[in-house]
Amino acid sequence: MAKYLYTYSDGEYQRTLASLTKKGVRFKEPQRYKGLGEMDASQLKETTMDPRHRTLRRITIDDAEEAENTFTVLMGSDVGPRKEFIVQGAYRLDQEQIDA
Repeated sequence: MAKYLYTYSDGEYQRTLASLTKKGVRFKEPQRYKGLGEMDASQLKETTMDPRHRTLRRITIDDAEEAENTFTVLMGSDVGPRKEFIVQGAYRLDQEQIDA
């Protein structure tokens, strides 16, 4: 029976990989997901829905109208504004905050 290990970040993945290698444990190449929709229902249940494993974060929104507009841009069917939002955001990105 296969045993699955889940990691949250690339750093955690690297540490887990090093530990398994040091212990001589054989493993398959990992699966990576862009989003939750790519996971099987059983994986989603185990990683995201199980209160023992999930991480919940409280998000506060000071400006609800701005948040609504941003949501509309990102989730809307018009590609142009979404692309512009992503491109402009890339210029403001702090590369130190990326865990990839």
